[in-house]
Amino acid sequence: MTHHPTTLEILELFAARGNSQYGGEAVSQIEHGLQAAFFAEQASAPASLIAAALLHDVGHLLHRLPDGAPESGIDDHHEVLAARWLEKRFPAEVVAPVHLHVAAKRYLCATDETYLSQLSPPSILSLELQGGPMTAAEVCDFQQRSCFESAIALRRWDEAAKVPALQTPPLEHFAQYVDLVAQTPQSGSPACHST
Repeated sequence: MTHHPTTLEILELFAARGNSQYGGEAVSQIEHGLQAAFFAEQASAPASLIAAALLHDVGHLLHRLPDGAPESGIDDHHEVLAARWLEKRFPAEVVAPVHLHVAAKRYLCATDETYLSQLSPPSILSLELQGGPMTAAEVCDFQQRSCFESAIALRRWDEAAKVPALQTPPLEHFAQYVDLVAQTPQSGSPACHST
């Protein structure tokens, strides 16, 4: 099968760096991305959101910080790095949920009393580095985002996608969704906007 050049670039990136550990979790980066995409597909999400689920942590594959950076008190700002990289390759429907998936964790911790208790220890550690639960003002602002619901859905799949040895379709299966939404490289596409 012939893939879009962006899809080929992503396949190569996962091949080169996808086997690195996903934070302090018991899965690799590629396992985490595949599980998130699998959960999105199972939820009948649109192709753009399945692609976003697959690629939401691509920022971890782009930086050169050690796997244990959070334990050293370093926030890698992977969501910003990912958004900058993705916005040259995808429309806002893919970029925006990725850009906001960390903010969505902070939002859920502030608004859903059961969510915080479901976080893994590494996710709790990164939450502290990312600013902790949102303030009331931040919650109101976040709810005005046009991509609010997509970011929340992606965050829930992200948190669930940490199951050791979970069987998912292979990367090639999800490449079809990337092909559907990849665009010709450009710059200046907005990551998200308020309504």
